[in-house]
Amino acid sequence: MRFSGILIANRGEVAIRISRACADLGLSSVAVFSEDDKNSLHVKMADDAVALSGAGAASYLNIDALLQVAQETGCDAIHPGYGFLSERADFAEQCNANGITFIGPESHHLRLFGDKAAARSAAQHAGVSVSRGTLGAVSLVQAEEFFDSVNGSVIIKALAGGGGRGTRLVRRKEDLKDAFRACQSEAKKAFGISEVYLEKFVERARHIEVQIIGDKYGNVAHLGDRECSVQRRNQKLVEIAPAPNLPDQLRNEILESALKFARSQKYSSLGTFEYLLDLDSEEDYFVFIEANARLQVEHTVTEEVTGVDLVVSQIEVASGKSLSDLNLTEDKYSPRGFSLQARVNLEHMLSNGAIAPSSGVIETYEPPSGPGIRTDGFGYAGYKTNTNFDSLIAKVIVHSNNTKLDELAKKAVRALSEFRFEGVKNNMALLKNIISHRDFMYGGIHTRWIEEKSNELAKEWDGKLRFVNSNETFEEADMPVTIATTSDPLALFSYDKKMASGKATTDQKNLSAEADMPNDMIPISAPMQGTIVSINVQANQEIYAGQVLAVMEAMKMEHELVSDADGIIHEIRAIVGQIISEGSPVIFLEKSEVSINKESVEKELDVNVIRQDLQENFDLHAYTLDEHRYSAVEKRRSRGGRMPRENISHLLDEGSFKEYWPLVVARQHQRHDMETLRTRTPADGVVVGTGTINADEFGEEASAAIIVHYDYTVLAGTQGGRGHYKQDRIFELALRFRLPVVLFSEGGGGRPGEDDIGPWVAYDTPTFTQFSKLSGAVPLIGINHGRCFAGNTVLLACCDVIIATKNSTIGMGGPAMIEGGGLGIYTPEEVGPMSFQVSNGVVDILVEDEEEAVEKAKRYLSYFQGIKSEWVSHEQLTLRHIVPENRLRLYDMRKVIEVLADEHSVLEIREKFGIGIITALIRVEGRPVGVIANNPHHLSGAIDSDGADKGARFLKLCDAFDLPVLSLMDCPGLMVGPEVEATGLVRHAARLFNIGANLTVPLFGVVVRKAYGLGIQAMHGGGSMVGFFSVAWPTAEFAAMNIEGAVKLGYRSELAAIEDAEERLKTFDEWVAKEYEAAKAVTSAVGGGVDDVIDPAETRGWIVAGLKRVPTSQKRVSKKYPHMDTW
Repeated sequence: MRFSGILIANRGEVAIRISRACADLGLSSVAVFSEDDKNSLHVKMADDAVALSGAGAASYLNIDALLQVAQETGCDAIHPGYGFLSERADFAEQCNANGITFIGPESHHLRLFGDKAAARSAAQHAGVSVSRGTLGAVSLVQAEEFFDSVNGSVIIKALAGGGGRGTRLVRRKEDLKDAFRACQSEAKKAFGISEVYLEKFVERARHIEVQIIGDKYGNVAHLGDRECSVQRRNQKLVEIAPAPNLPDQLRNEILESALKFARSQKYSSLGTFEYLLDLDSEEDYFVFIEANARLQVEHTVTEEVTGVDLVVSQIEVASGKSLSDLNLTEDKYSPRGFSLQARVNLEHMLSNGAIAPSSGVIETYEPPSGPGIRTDGFGYAGYKTNTNFDSLIAKVIVHSNNTKLDELAKKAVRALSEFRFEGVKNNMALLKNIISHRDFMYGGIHTRWIEEKSNELAKEWDGKLRFVNSNETFEEADMPVTIATTSDPLALFSYDKKMASGKATTDQKNLSAEADMPNDMIPISAPMQGTIVSINVQANQEIYAGQVLAVMEAMKMEHELVSDADGIIHEIRAIVGQIISEGSPVIFLEKSEVSINKESVEKELDVNVIRQDLQENFDLHAYTLDEHRYSAVEKRRSRGGRMPRENISHLLDEGSFKEYWPLVVARQHQRHDMETLRTRTPADGVVVGTGTINADEFGEEASAAIIVHYDYTVLAGTQGGRGHYKQDRIFELALRFRLPVVLFSEGGGGRPGEDDIGPWVAYDTPTFTQFSKLSGAVPLIGINHGRCFAGNTVLLACCDVIIATKNSTIGMGGPAMIEGGGLGIYTPEEVGPMSFQVSNGVVDILVEDEEEAVEKAKRYLSYFQGIKSEWVSHEQLTLRHIVPENRLRLYDMRKVIEVLADEHSVLEIREKFGIGIITALIRVEGRPVGVIANNPHHLSGAIDSDGADKGARFLKLCDAFDLPVLSLMDCPGLMVGPEVEATGLVRHAARLFNIGANLTVPLFGVVVRKAYGLGIQAMHGGGSMVGFFSVAWPTAEFAAMNIEGAVKLGYRSELAAIEDAEERLKTFDEWVAKEYEAAKAVTSAVGGGVDDVIDPAETRGWIVAGLKRVPTSQKRVSKKYPHMDTW
């Protein structure tokens, strides 16, 4: 397969690298760019370029926009480069769903290796050693427990992504909390996921990685190893291939370990498997740490020593070529000398080892050249850098056929010294100091080496610069020190007004620290442009050297402003939320001796002390908790009920509940004081929030849900104004983020006695509208125990499924409303008992108690959450014997359903209503399926009005949420006769035709026995051709109507002509027998119209094949139907 065009879903130097590979292959390339990135060089290097809406990284993360561009430009492949969407499994899946090849690993590989904890687990399963670490994402408490267990330092890492973001080394437990929060914050901004995990830190380690490539046919090979130990803040700066000073046996062991792991996963495309080699181990101990399922930034050094164009190879593998086609078998690996890559970043190293990003306009950009020197970059003179993106601007790659590392290092230093780069601060001095250091040239580096040598490496480069300095004087860009103040909503308008009147200055020089510095003061200045996150000191405060004075955020990272000296805070020039430019003074410090030091301050701080403001918060939340509501809990339990928080704890995964608005109370301030309201009306009688359900089976994202639980112990679960307001908030979130809702509805409806707010119309409450808008958008599950009337009932009735305990009573009006209407006096239990609310179809699932109700809700929701990975099937040969050979003998259709489905996966819906049709949710090989089936025990399977309504509503429910439908048919037709016509069968039955014919999900049809007339058509969307397949068992019979009736009508004249009654009956029986023989499935199938007559034991195989062969439904962002039927 040859691609017609490749969309490059990235920017900068990697986008240029991919466009060059496309050109070499003769393929058309299309670049994309955000609104603030239109001047990036990659826009000019591709054959075509298309603008994306928005600015910054978010534009390159917009999957829908990228897919649209690919389709509009005729690209049938997308290369994600590295970073951005390169490791997003959902992006790969959406590409494939749209007929676009994702040039990278398979989505399941991306999902596995994108979860570092899962990757570690898979490595262990493959027999590959891993470092000691947590099993997955952890809470702060779990992180503290792990820290205590390792007896040493730990490293916190983002669960998703890479590049050093969301990573912190923690040596002291007292630093863990701040580091943990900072890692979560950075991970959230960089990857959209805040989860982190911990590993035991290896104090002195080498970082060795193996380049893997695999094709689509299960072939996997390696292209050698790389040394990546030169890092700062867990971000690589210099890489070498192959890793120097590595014994052959150890190198081979690492290569074999990577190959074994990759082959165990049948890995395809490019990937890097990374290891730590413990230098303090006596036995060359190495462990797997992670795999990057993508093209790597440092792929260049492997290309230089192997002569293999990795980007071209990646594209060709994606197009279907094998490794042997590309001559990339394992025995071909033979490195030629050494290659080194130095990453040129727009940043510089401060004397304390910290890194400060830089920005501005590049005035001169002249990269080095010559034999064995290559520069991959995207800079040019006049380019204005962009702090919205990564600081990497270029990569200088040198190659030497010589195997002496010191000679390669000298060549790299010479190349960097030829790189004329002016206008923006960069890290080339640091790079040259690193590469020329004796430790680097002779094998003394490890992952913390830069940190240990920061004082040496931070100095200015004192070697020769091999270019002519510019004689021009470049004026600094006009930019005010204070660009904006986010805490002042009118700052922008005030500044604009001053600019318009000519009163505002934009002269950077007049606002510099030097021009406006108080005498003898030390300025603590912003090392880069960014936003002030916190100011940690105040004027006249004594501070010690090394103390964090302020924190600012830039380029998705938080940076600390630290004092280099003891002193007293003289003046603070910035405020929280202020955006300031590079070099602007934030704080002025007067250097002096002080009475404090770092040790004394840290000893005084007791992190376990609960401050007064926090204690007040704890105390107010305590009003809502069961342990502080003794009488309410006792009363509730005495009546056989559970408290809302007990049900929520049972329903949601442990620790996942996040409550919204717990501190609200009833709006009855004119009647009660605040203490009384907090005691009697906590949460205003309705507990709401978010959490996860079944996350252990389906993962966090698929398991997210919203819970709304009325509290009958608060004013009988009635609906107050603030409770409505709270629900409006949570229902809007459910709609916006497509989260299913579980509603516990027990309560008495609208609440009288709220504060008098003057005249009002009393029906302007948006809660019911908000909830009804969720219908058809997300699964809605209603649970009731006890009394439910009026407004509470409306919400319950709008749900897709109602689960009720046997002592429930459900009605639109309660006893007070009935009596007030002059309609009699009733007890609540007489109004809507389960004795008729189940059989009339109001309640879908009847259960014993709240515990069983919660279990049913979890099970029902699971069918809408995804595929189960583990399942067990029944013995399918049983199906051959469920339907008797005697065509008049009854059998149990539910037994057919049970055997076809995975074990313990059948959940029947509305069992006691419309009993002529069975509706159920099942799983087949873990995949959820809706089942609609005739029940031969009721009217021989004929369809009446209730059955038609039940079946139609169920079909629409399955279609709305993309569940395939299996129709098991044994139907003698639509029920006939005046009695059934009086129920409106004409209209009710037509619902099955209209809904079935317009299903968008796959429909699988299986005729088990009778397939007569309009009834069988109603069960299959109007005809046998509607489904993905329509098959029959040997016991099936096909006829236009009841066979006896057909003979009577068709041969009426002939029968009438036979005068002898016995002879007439004999003839009638013979004709009926002849018609039955013609109706047999194997006979009828001769004329077509049914896809096959099959062995019943093969039915499940047909269903599985159908499920696998129809396209997978994409995650829905809009409703398929305006709403779901409530009936």
